[in-house]
Amino acid sequence: MAQQRQTIGGHLREWRQRRRMSQLDLACEAGISTRHLSFVETGRALPSRDMLLHLAEQLGVPMRDRNVLLVAAGYAPIFPERTLRDPALAAARAAIDLVLDRQKPYPAFALDRHWCIAASNNALPELYTGVAPELLEPPVNGLRLSLHPRGMAPRIVNLAEWRAHLLFRLRRQIEITADLVLIDLLREVGDYPTPAGKTVPTSALEYAVVIPFKIQTEAGLMSFFSTTTIFGTPVDVTLSELALELFFPADDETVAAVQRMTGSGSPRSIVTAH
Repeated sequence: MAQQRQTIGGHLREWRQRRRMSQLDLACEAGISTRHLSFVETGRALPSRDMLLHLAEQLGVPMRDRNVLLVAAGYAPIFPERTLRDPALAAARAAIDLVLDRQKPYPAFALDRHWCIAASNNALPELYTGVAPELLEPPVNGLRLSLHPRGMAPRIVNLAEWRAHLLFRLRRQIEITADLVLIDLLREVGDYPTPAGKTVPTSALEYAVVIPFKIQTEAGLMSFFSTTTIFGTPVDVTLSELALELFFPADDETVAAVQRMTGSGSPRSIVTAH
Protein backbone atom coordinates (compact mmCIF):
# COMPACT_ATOMS: atom_id res chain seq x y z
CA MET A 1 0.00 0.00 0.00
CA ALA A 2 2.89 2.33 0.75
CA GLN A 3 4.23 1.51 -2.69
CA GLN A 4 0.92 2.56 -4.24
CA ARG A 5 0.93 5.93 -2.36
CA GLN A 6 4.36 6.91 -3.68
CA THR A 7 4.29 9.52 -6.46
CA ILE A 8 5.04 8.48 -10.00
CA GLY A 9 8.12 10.69 -9.95
CA GLY A 10 9.36 8.93 -6.82
CA HIS A 11 8.77 5.53 -8.40
CA LEU A 12 10.70 6.42 -11.54
CA ARG A 13 13.58 7.95 -9.60
CA GLU A 14 13.77 4.83 -7.42
CA TRP A 15 13.87 2.50 -10.44
CA ARG A 16 16.45 4.70 -12.18
CA GLN A 17 18.71 4.65 -9.12
CA ARG A 18 18.20 0.90 -8.75
CA ARG A 19 19.47 0.50 -12.31
CA ARG A 20 22.43 2.77 -11.49
CA MET A 21 21.49 5.22 -14.22
CA SER A 22 21.84 8.99 -14.12
CA GLN A 23 19.07 11.23 -15.42
CA LEU A 24 21.25 11.84 -18.47
CA ASP A 25 21.66 8.09 -19.06
CA LEU A 26 17.92 7.44 -18.92
CA ALA A 27 17.02 10.51 -20.94
CA CYS A 28 19.39 9.47 -23.72
CA GLU A 29 18.07 5.89 -23.72
CA ALA A 30 14.46 7.11 -23.80
CA GLY A 31 15.06 9.85 -26.35
CA ILE A 32 13.78 12.68 -24.14
CA SER A 33 15.40 15.73 -22.59
CA THR A 34 16.94 15.57 -19.14
CA ARG A 35 14.86 18.65 -18.29
CA HIS A 36 11.61 16.81 -19.03
CA LEU A 37 12.75 13.75 -17.06
CA SER A 38 13.71 15.95 -14.14
CA PHE A 39 10.27 17.58 -14.23
CA VAL A 40 8.62 14.15 -14.19
CA GLU A 41 10.69 12.95 -11.24
CA THR A 42 10.02 16.09 -9.21
CA GLY A 43 6.30 16.08 -9.97
CA ARG A 44 6.31 19.21 -12.14
CA ALA A 45 5.19 17.19 -15.17
CA LEU A 46 3.01 14.10 -15.56
CA PRO A 47 4.12 11.60 -18.21
CA SER A 48 1.60 10.26 -20.69
CA ARG A 49 0.76 6.60 -20.40
CA ASP A 50 2.83 5.81 -23.50
CA MET A 51 5.81 7.77 -22.17
CA LEU A 52 5.52 6.04 -18.82
CA LEU A 53 5.54 2.60 -20.43
CA HIS A 54 8.46 3.66 -22.62
CA LEU A 55 10.48 4.73 -19.57
CA ALA A 56 9.55 1.49 -17.81
CA GLU A 57 10.83 -0.46 -20.82
CA GLN A 58 14.17 1.37 -20.75
CA LEU A 59 14.46 0.70 -17.02
CA GLY A 60 13.58 -2.98 -17.34
CA VAL A 61 10.73 -2.66 -14.86
CA PRO A 62 8.95 -6.00 -14.32
CA MET A 63 5.41 -6.24 -15.64
CA ARG A 64 3.84 -6.36 -12.19
CA ASP A 65 5.56 -3.12 -11.25
CA ARG A 66 4.58 -1.44 -14.52
CA ASN A 67 1.00 -1.75 -13.30
CA VAL A 68 2.10 -0.05 -10.06
CA LEU A 69 3.64 2.81 -12.07
CA LEU A 70 0.47 3.22 -14.11
CA VAL A 71 -1.73 3.40 -11.02
CA ALA A 72 0.64 5.87 -9.34
CA ALA A 73 0.35 8.13 -12.40
CA GLY A 74 -3.47 7.90 -12.35
CA TYR A 75 -3.86 5.39 -15.19
CA ALA A 76 -5.57 2.02 -15.13
CA PRO A 77 -3.30 -1.04 -15.00
CA ILE A 78 -3.11 -2.77 -18.38
CA PHE A 79 -1.37 -6.08 -17.62
CA PRO A 80 -3.78 -8.73 -16.30
CA GLU A 81 -2.81 -11.27 -13.66
CA ARG A 82 -4.55 -14.64 -13.94
CA THR A 83 -4.02 -18.02 -12.34
CA LEU A 84 -2.73 -20.88 -14.47
CA ARG A 85 -6.20 -22.42 -14.20
CA ASP A 86 -7.78 -19.46 -15.97
CA PRO A 87 -9.29 -20.47 -19.36
CA ALA A 88 -7.45 -17.56 -20.98
CA LEU A 89 -4.15 -19.27 -20.15
CA ALA A 90 -5.24 -22.72 -21.31
CA ALA A 91 -2.84 -22.77 -24.26
CA ALA A 92 0.07 -21.63 -22.11
CA ARG A 93 -0.75 -24.19 -19.42
CA ALA A 94 -0.94 -26.93 -22.07
CA ALA A 95 2.50 -25.91 -23.32
CA ILE A 96 3.87 -25.96 -19.76
CA ASP A 97 2.42 -29.41 -19.11
CA LEU A 98 3.85 -30.68 -22.40
CA VAL A 99 7.36 -29.44 -21.60
CA LEU A 100 7.27 -30.86 -18.08
CA ASP A 101 5.93 -34.23 -19.24
CA ARG A 102 8.48 -34.56 -22.05
CA GLN A 103 11.27 -34.00 -19.52
CA LYS A 104 10.54 -37.33 -17.79
CA PRO A 105 12.25 -39.33 -16.37
CA TYR A 106 14.20 -36.26 -15.25
CA PRO A 107 12.73 -33.62 -12.91
CA ALA A 108 11.11 -30.43 -14.18
CA PHE A 109 9.27 -27.65 -12.41
CA ALA A 110 7.40 -24.43 -13.12
CA LEU A 111 8.41 -21.85 -10.51
CA ASP A 112 6.62 -18.61 -9.69
CA ARG A 113 8.34 -15.35 -8.78
CA HIS A 114 8.84 -16.44 -5.16
CA TRP A 115 10.35 -19.84 -6.09
CA CYS A 116 7.15 -21.71 -5.24
CA ILE A 117 6.46 -24.77 -7.40
CA ALA A 118 3.40 -24.02 -9.53
CA ALA A 119 3.62 -27.29 -11.51
CA SER A 120 5.85 -30.37 -11.61
CA ASN A 121 6.26 -33.56 -13.63
CA ASN A 122 6.63 -35.52 -10.34
CA ALA A 123 9.71 -37.33 -11.66
CA LEU A 124 12.13 -39.13 -9.33
CA PRO A 125 10.22 -38.80 -6.05
CA GLU A 126 13.14 -40.72 -4.49
CA LEU A 127 15.09 -37.46 -4.54
CA TYR A 128 12.92 -36.23 -1.67
CA THR A 129 13.45 -39.18 0.63
CA GLY A 130 13.98 -37.92 4.18
CA VAL A 131 12.59 -34.42 3.51
CA ALA A 132 10.46 -33.10 6.39
CA PRO A 133 6.73 -33.41 5.55
CA GLU A 134 6.06 -29.70 6.18
CA LEU A 135 8.52 -28.75 3.43
CA LEU A 136 6.47 -30.83 0.97
CA GLU A 137 3.17 -29.17 1.88
CA PRO A 138 1.87 -26.88 -0.91
CA PRO A 139 2.95 -24.37 -1.83
CA VAL A 140 6.36 -26.05 -1.93
CA ASN A 141 9.20 -23.53 -2.08
CA GLY A 142 12.13 -24.70 -4.20
CA LEU A 143 14.76 -22.83 -2.19
CA ARG A 144 13.55 -24.16 1.14
CA LEU A 145 13.27 -27.66 -0.32
CA SER A 146 16.90 -27.55 -1.47
CA LEU A 147 18.64 -25.66 1.32
CA HIS A 148 16.68 -26.25 4.52
CA PRO A 149 18.56 -28.53 6.95
CA ARG A 150 15.47 -30.76 7.06
CA GLY A 151 15.16 -30.68 3.30
CA MET A 152 17.51 -32.06 0.65
CA ALA A 153 20.56 -30.20 1.94
CA PRO A 154 22.05 -33.06 4.03
CA ARG A 155 22.26 -35.25 0.91
CA ILE A 156 23.57 -32.59 -1.49
CA VAL A 157 27.22 -33.52 -1.95
CA ASN A 158 28.29 -30.08 -3.25
CA LEU A 159 26.04 -28.10 -0.91
CA ALA A 160 28.37 -25.11 -0.58
CA GLU A 161 28.56 -24.69 -4.35
CA TRP A 162 24.84 -25.32 -4.97
CA ARG A 163 23.82 -23.00 -2.12
CA ALA A 164 26.07 -20.22 -3.41
CA HIS A 165 24.60 -20.67 -6.89
CA LEU A 166 20.98 -20.42 -5.69
CA LEU A 167 21.66 -17.42 -3.45
CA PHE A 168 23.51 -15.72 -6.31
CA ARG A 169 20.42 -16.16 -8.51
CA LEU A 170 18.16 -14.93 -5.73
CA ARG A 171 20.25 -11.78 -5.19
CA ARG A 172 20.19 -11.05 -8.91
CA GLN A 173 16.40 -11.44 -8.87
CA ILE A 174 16.13 -9.01 -5.95
CA GLU A 175 18.29 -6.48 -7.81
CA ILE A 176 15.83 -6.62 -10.71
CA THR A 177 12.55 -6.65 -8.78
CA ALA A 178 13.25 -5.32 -5.25
CA ASP A 179 10.56 -7.80 -4.16
CA LEU A 180 10.10 -7.67 -0.38
CA VAL A 181 9.07 -11.33 -0.18
CA LEU A 182 12.31 -12.33 -1.92
CA ILE A 183 14.30 -10.11 0.43
CA ASP A 184 12.74 -11.93 3.41
CA LEU A 185 13.38 -15.28 1.70
CA LEU A 186 17.06 -14.39 1.19
CA ARG A 187 17.34 -13.48 4.85
CA GLU A 188 15.73 -16.77 5.85
CA VAL A 189 17.74 -19.15 3.67
CA GLY A 190 20.91 -17.17 4.30
CA ASP A 191 20.59 -18.13 7.96
CA TYR A 192 20.42 -21.86 7.25
CA PRO A 193 23.50 -23.82 8.36
CA THR A 194 26.30 -23.88 5.80
CA PRO A 195 29.13 -26.38 5.27
CA ALA A 196 31.92 -25.39 7.67
CA GLY A 197 34.93 -23.77 6.08
CA LYS A 198 33.58 -23.91 2.55
CA THR A 199 33.01 -20.72 0.57
CA VAL A 200 32.46 -20.16 -3.12
CA PRO A 201 33.62 -16.78 -4.49
CA THR A 202 31.11 -14.81 -6.55
CA SER A 203 33.56 -14.66 -9.45
CA ALA A 204 33.46 -18.46 -9.67
CA LEU A 205 29.69 -18.31 -10.13
CA GLU A 206 29.72 -15.48 -12.67
CA TYR A 207 32.11 -17.27 -15.02
CA ALA A 208 31.15 -20.90 -14.43
CA VAL A 209 29.88 -22.79 -17.48
CA VAL A 210 27.41 -24.78 -15.40
CA ILE A 211 26.84 -25.46 -11.70
CA PRO A 212 25.97 -29.12 -11.07
CA PHE A 213 23.44 -30.37 -8.54
CA LYS A 214 24.95 -33.48 -6.93
CA ILE A 215 22.81 -35.50 -4.56
CA GLN A 216 23.28 -38.84 -2.83
CA THR A 217 20.38 -41.26 -3.35
CA GLU A 218 19.63 -44.92 -2.68
CA ALA A 219 20.59 -45.59 -6.31
CA GLY A 220 23.93 -43.82 -5.89
CA LEU A 221 25.31 -40.37 -6.52
CA MET A 222 23.33 -38.37 -9.08
CA SER A 223 24.58 -35.26 -10.83
CA PHE A 224 22.32 -32.88 -12.76
CA PHE A 225 22.53 -29.50 -14.44
CA SER A 226 19.53 -27.30 -14.99
CA THR A 227 18.22 -24.96 -17.65
CA THR A 228 15.69 -22.17 -17.15
CA THR A 229 13.04 -21.33 -19.74
CA ILE A 230 10.77 -18.28 -19.67
CA PHE A 231 7.95 -17.07 -21.90
CA GLY A 232 9.29 -14.83 -24.64
CA THR A 233 6.48 -12.31 -25.12
CA PRO A 234 4.08 -12.52 -22.17
CA VAL A 235 1.36 -9.92 -21.67
CA ASP A 236 0.11 -11.54 -18.47
CA VAL A 237 1.78 -10.90 -15.12
CA THR A 238 1.65 -14.57 -14.08
CA LEU A 239 3.32 -15.80 -17.28
CA SER A 240 5.94 -13.05 -17.15
CA GLU A 241 7.02 -14.28 -13.71
CA LEU A 242 6.96 -18.01 -14.44
CA ALA A 243 10.16 -19.97 -15.07
CA LEU A 244 10.47 -23.59 -16.18
CA GLU A 245 13.39 -25.31 -14.46
CA LEU A 246 14.46 -28.47 -16.30
CA PHE A 247 17.07 -30.87 -14.91
CA PHE A 248 19.30 -33.00 -17.14
CA PRO A 249 21.83 -35.73 -16.26
CA ALA A 250 25.38 -34.40 -16.07
CA ASP A 251 27.07 -37.78 -16.49
CA ASP A 252 26.43 -41.34 -17.64
CA GLU A 253 26.38 -42.62 -14.05
CA THR A 254 23.30 -40.48 -13.40
CA VAL A 255 21.64 -41.81 -16.54
CA ALA A 256 22.21 -45.36 -15.28
CA ALA A 257 21.00 -44.49 -11.76
CA VAL A 258 17.79 -42.99 -13.12
CA GLN A 259 17.26 -46.12 -15.20
CA ARG A 260 17.61 -48.26 -12.07
CA MET A 261 15.22 -46.05 -10.14
CA THR A 262 12.52 -45.86 -12.78
CA GLY A 263 12.90 -49.34 -14.22
CA SER A 264 12.52 -47.79 -17.65
CA GLY A 265 14.53 -48.35 -20.78
CA SER A 266 17.91 -46.72 -20.83
CA PRO A 267 17.48 -42.94 -21.27
CA ARG A 268 19.77 -41.66 -23.97
CA SER A 269 22.91 -40.11 -22.55
CA ILE A 270 23.47 -36.46 -23.44
CA VAL A 271 27.03 -36.49 -22.13
CA THR A 272 29.46 -36.90 -25.01
CA ALA A 273 33.19 -36.45 -25.41
CA HIS A 274 34.84 -34.85 -28.42
